[in-house]
Amino acid sequence: MAVEPLKVALLGAGVVGSQVARILTTESETLAARIGRPLELVGVGVRRIDVERPGIDPALFTTDSEALVSRGDIDLVIEVIGGIEPARSLLLSAMQHGASVVTANKALLGSDMAALSACANDNGVDLYYEAAVAGAIPIVRPLRESLVGDEIRAVMGIVNGTTNYILDKMTTSGLSFDVALIQAQELGFAEADPTADVEGHDAAAKAAILAGLAFHTEVRREEVFCEGISHVTETDIEAADQMGCLVKLLAITRLTDEPEPRVVVKVHPAMVPKTHPLASVSGAYNAIFVESRDAGDLMFMGQGAGGAPTASAVMGDVVTVARNRLRGSSNDMQTGYTSRGIAPIEDATARHYIRFDVADRPGVLAACATMFGESGISLQTVQQSHLEGAQREQGFEARLNVMTHEASERDVALVVDKLHEAPFVGAVIDVMRVEGH
Repeated sequence: MAVEPLKVALLGAGVVGSQVARILTTESETLAARIGRPLELVGVGVRRIDVERPGIDPALFTTDSEALVSRGDIDLVIEVIGGIEPARSLLLSAMQHGASVVTANKALLGSDMAALSACANDNGVDLYYEAAVAGAIPIVRPLRESLVGDEIRAVMGIVNGTTNYILDKMTTSGLSFDVALIQAQELGFAEADPTADVEGHDAAAKAAILAGLAFHTEVRREEVFCEGISHVTETDIEAADQMGCLVKLLAITRLTDEPEPRVVVKVHPAMVPKTHPLASVSGAYNAIFVESRDAGDLMFMGQGAGGAPTASAVMGDVVTVARNRLRGSSNDMQTGYTSRGIAPIEDATARHYIRFDVADRPGVLAACATMFGESGISLQTVQQSHLEGAQREQGFEARLNVMTHEASERDVALVVDKLHEAPFVGAVIDVMRVEGH
């Protein structure tokens, strides 16, 4: 007697979707052995049917994705189309019609995780999204399951391969941002419109997901402080090197201590000490560093994008969800069950690197140190160098490179304002956060 297969609907047949379809087709026997029942791909929702997609049976394509996910006999819907709509409506409909969902859609999850999770729980189905954060890197399940008995203290990661590639080339080859971006586009690491990557929006959506998982708090993309790398210069890269650091775009989430625990979620370029594990992550690779109470420091690293790596993470979820389906069970995916608020960026703390020009005369260094002290900021190191030639403007002959101890964004903004107002200080050239110890 033939075993009834689990019916699968696929939404999207692009770079990732075509790889998912390939695995479902070519690895069908292996998947059946791992799950305990075959998977049958019964439909593929696409925008256009007239596009050639080798390796996928053309009879599976449909432009009516809503009809596909609401059939009522679908066991599992895989969504890899991206964006907010129509993905949101399609996934809600799929779950309301009894299908479990596997998605790689970081934009949607970062925007509306709570509604999607509530819908999954209300309908007794699964919502899995390992591929949404860092491609092939397994980080969602460790945070959601493996470390659920521990206390996460911070999560800090390189979650965008495009920006890591650009910053790596600026560091190792001395390229400008513009030249490194063009090279990334030529190699396929960056889109024709790279805004979502280089301005940090992609990383911010992933940071919202990580924050929700780590601290069991609903976090929306718009609550994430976001600053990209388009303003990073070769001088910044050189300054970081002189301070024993590398510049990386980081997604960071941690708890503040006072006046009550709140979640800090932010994305920005930062100097990372060369001794920190994240500093060794080069090229288009991703990595996520987790600090926990009992397990200590954990590092997850791998390919964060691309068809095959992302499809690998998708299929891992597919196998898990299919097994749950056969057992007649589902996992409660709610993450926002605590009432912690989201801290404003002004309350976030970090070490800071500040570079500015000053008049080279007695008492200036002491006066600058006083301004930092009055702003509640302790100095870790101060380096002074003399300016030469064209660098010397309007009587400012020296440059100070200051590294602070941990300080709030509010206090740093205060001291920068004081420096701007001081007659013996020229331009405040750069302020960059320093993360990792």
